[in-house]
Amino acid sequence: MGKIGFGGALFASPVAGVAVLSLVYGNFAPLLDSLPWPKVLTLGLGLILLATSIGLLFERTLAASAITISVCATAWALVRTSPIFQAPLSIGSWYGFSEAVSMLAGVWTLYALNRRINQAGIVAPLTSDIALRVARSLFGAACLVYGIAHFAYAAYSLPFVPTWLPARVPLLYATGIFHAAAGAGLILGILPRLAATLEATMIILFGVLVWLPSFFANPTPKWAGNLQNQWSETIVTFLLAGVACLIAESLNTDVSRNK
Repeated sequence: MGKIGFGGALFASPVAGVAVLSLVYGNFAPLLDSLPWPKVLTLGLGLILLATSIGLLFERTLAASAITISVCATAWALVRTSPIFQAPLSIGSWYGFSEAVSMLAGVWTLYALNRRINQAGIVAPLTSDIALRVARSLFGAACLVYGIAHFAYAAYSLPFVPTWLPARVPLLYATGIFHAAAGAGLILGILPRLAATLEATMIILFGVLVWLPSFFANPTPKWAGNLQNQWSETIVTFLLAGVACLIAESLNTDVSRNK
């Protein structure tokens, strides 16, 4: 079994979760759910995605699995470009695209980390320092979108903040600022490891304090939607946390020396 670290495990698990959702519900939510996929094709792709998520755990299959997942992430991003063309100035149009790009940045970083550790001294275009900076910048740009969305859709986002927390409105805006600050730090290279670590921590807390409790609430909060939506949003939340963790790990001094 390969050594993919905490970030890799946190990333691979939600990828498997997306595959399971596809197998259970018969569509590729949240990846390719807007396309009229035949059920047989959807189930087949779900099985492939499940196999590749497991393949990330093993050194021999990690590269092939990462490439396959990157193809899925690219397809997800392409599907999510449609709202951007329709309303390019709407931050909501960029949200799904940003999630897809985040997944691509995560699997790209995981692939690069594995290659740099196991093939020290060998520099390849997709594993170079420049390549890792591009992946970090892509995720940083996505974080900017997540942060701006807290302001653009404050009324929509406020119900997600647990009612037992004090100063819910200031907290909502503060988390938006933190997302944007993390994004700027990753893009500009200002304390990028700290930015990625804090972003990962914040996203994990969001999953633990918001989405996981929604499964036990009675009645289910209106903002949580149906059960499929709850699982989908929970899985994507921890997927993004895994991406942030992987990027933080990519900035580890020991890894950066393996150029």
